[in-house]
Amino acid sequence: MSEDRKSQDRLFSIINAHENMISECIPLIASENVTSLAVKRALNSDFMHRYAEGWVGERVYAGCTYIDEIESECIRMMSELFGAKFVDVRPISGVVANLAVYTALTNSGDTTMSLSIPCGGHITTGKYELGGTAGAVRGLKVEYLPFDYKEMTIDVDAAKKKIEELNDSTRIPECRVKLVVFGASVFLFPHPVKEIAELVHSIGGNVSYDAAHVAGLIAGKQFQDPLREGADVMSMSTHKTFFGPQHGALVSNGKFVNELKKAVFPGLVSNHHLNAVAGLAVACTEMKAFGKSYSKQVIENAKALGQALYERGFSVLAEHKGFTESHQIVVDVTKIDDGGTIEKRLEKANILVNRNLLPWDIKEGRHFMHPGGIRIGVSEVTRLGMKQQEMVDIAEFIKRSVLDDENPDNLRIDIRQFRGDYQKISYCLES
Repeated sequence: MSEDRKSQDRLFSIINAHENMISECIPLIASENVTSLAVKRALNSDFMHRYAEGWVGERVYAGCTYIDEIESECIRMMSELFGAKFVDVRPISGVVANLAVYTALTNSGDTTMSLSIPCGGHITTGKYELGGTAGAVRGLKVEYLPFDYKEMTIDVDAAKKKIEELNDSTRIPECRVKLVVFGASVFLFPHPVKEIAELVHSIGGNVSYDAAHVAGLIAGKQFQDPLREGADVMSMSTHKTFFGPQHGALVSNGKFVNELKKAVFPGLVSNHHLNAVAGLAVACTEMKAFGKSYSKQVIENAKALGQALYERGFSVLAEHKGFTESHQIVVDVTKIDDGGTIEKRLEKANILVNRNLLPWDIKEGRHFMHPGGIRIGVSEVTRLGMKQQEMVDIAEFIKRSVLDDENPDNLRIDIRQFRGDYQKISYCLES
């Protein structure tokens, strides 16, 4: 056997080892989900080899007859799911979708407002000094939206006051707010879009909403409706609470159509991963059929897991509000250890979560590698068919690992047996 063949076999052994490992884990990463076999079939189609630069019917390349049909269907279904007048499914990720919004609605040097990273904001909305997409790539001046630590959402009154201060006529135009970005990476409760958007529009600013984490919950009509609440455009990734492959999309109420289209192409993408568009189209059929029931179960599961962990002695944030209205919960682990150490401990037991900064961590001297919290998401375990009772079981596994300090080798055996009953993807059309 040639060395090249041995190398290839080694690569596939690693892939197989990863898939075997995941099949025996409890996957609780809030950014992740799994696709159906039907979506995988679309991803593995010949579209993966092809190019289709440009808009539907206006391609730079020949041979686009069928991708035009697929993309048109995907646009139509996304429009129905989000009640949108304009849809662009060419962004290849949520990051690219956000950058398209910045490109379309701002100029370099403009001021934007968004949540800080410790308060749940994503690196795409971050400042220059943090390497954030908004600051370092687009050259925007980023101001932070005030955050209510107890309520775990934006402080409306403080935000309005800050917007008005930034818009004071005595300030230079570059300091006035051009864009307010709602949405977050840690996203427990709907954001006050309606309460703030009117003020932003009255001063000549625009409103965007990063739905990367909650797109499926919005499509399932179980979270909030940003386009009806005042958002001019909504960006998203398509694989967290949505059923699609890893890709991106933009939807709007009909404003900034030409600006957004031009920002995406030729601004940010060439070929836009046609197999992912096909996979997203297939995912839309599943979301139309099961989005409401899935989203409802996701939220019920997140609440149930929060309650079960709380009852076992964990400090789950926002207990007075039922812990969450989304797919996520956040746990303060500072009385036990730090988030990085807890993440590693759980991983040894085949429980996958991610460490996460708490809103007050930086002020208290903590670092993102060893923050005060962990973030837990239930999108994937819900897609695997788990319901409220299984959330109680998962909470008990977490307790045994973190609070009881049980031997991870022994715990893995029980988790492997538990996970054995949940290998099939639910909420999809194939038998």
